[in-house]
Amino acid sequence: MFLKIKNKIDQELFYYIQDVDKLYRLSSISSLLYKSIKEFISRPGKRVRPTLFVIGYLGYSKKTAPRLYRSAIAIELLHDFMLVHDDIIDKSDTRRGKPSMHELFNKYLCNKKNIKFNGQDLSIIAGDVMYAMALDAFLAVKENPANKEAAFKKLIEAAFYTGSGEFIELLYAAESIDKISQEGIYKIYDLKTANYTFATPLVMGATLAGANKNQISKLYRFGIYLGRAFQIQDDILGTFSEQKEIGKSNITDIQEAKKTILIWYAYNHTEYKNKKIIKDIFSGNSVSKQDLLRIRRIISSSGSLDYAKNEITSLVNKAKTINQSLKISSQYKEILFDFSKKMLGL
Repeated sequence: MFLKIKNKIDQELFYYIQDVDKLYRLSSISSLLYKSIKEFISRPGKRVRPTLFVIGYLGYSKKTAPRLYRSAIAIELLHDFMLVHDDIIDKSDTRRGKPSMHELFNKYLCNKKNIKFNGQDLSIIAGDVMYAMALDAFLAVKENPANKEAAFKKLIEAAFYTGSGEFIELLYAAESIDKISQEGIYKIYDLKTANYTFATPLVMGATLAGANKNQISKLYRFGIYLGRAFQIQDDILGTFSEQKEIGKSNITDIQEAKKTILIWYAYNHTEYKNKKIIKDIFSGNSVSKQDLLRIRRIISSSGSLDYAKNEITSLVNKAKTINQSLKISSQYKEILFDFSKKMLGL
């Protein structure tokens, strides 16, 4: 079932980029812009968000609305737009195992003379175009107008809250580690990840199908719990995996002084000399491979890794309880929970 939905989403992305060119003549305006966006959104991905959108819809609808999958890719295009801007902020050179958007543009510009802009500047604009594409794609679905408008507002909320989460995360990076709280970290997780990765796609799909407020509320909480678990798991992978395994730099989060549950717990449950090491690394201008190894050691020895894994288990169990109370068919209850666990590697 997951693979079938994902294949349809990949197919819809392929057709959509062609339709965009026909409708807005993007390749005629700039072949570089068109080809760069096409290459970026065509890269292999998990398609978590549009898959959850489709599951959320089918769980509460007896039919499949015309152009449902075109609408579903809106949340994927929103995700891609955010990735483009994230990579600029994080100064990341890779995305999904290939050059980030701004690096693609920098390579194009490397032989140009007398230019007063760079790939980052062009990448911001490309991201803006992708945001417009996300809004355009959603409007294609043929459904009850009131439900469609309500679901569209959820898409806008996702952009609003995710942007707000990114903003406060950057400010949080400037704070000393000893001033950081678990509640503050979870606030960022909820705004930046849980909301638009799990909660909003599910809620958008269910809202489009006409689910009632009680079910929408349950789906939202289900998504938040799983989103937190997903982000913690991502933090673990980002710290303990090698770059080639995750398709991006494994020192970016530390280099950008991002405060994660792993770092928060390790700092508050280790000896003084290790606290100083964490502070020194997070306040430095660069992070070496040796620094990463030291952080890994402190996280493991402080019990932080075990704590994070236990948090994941607790959050997944909370989500499971909500899942069992949803008023959808047992088939979609199982599909929803199985897919969510698959995304967490459970």
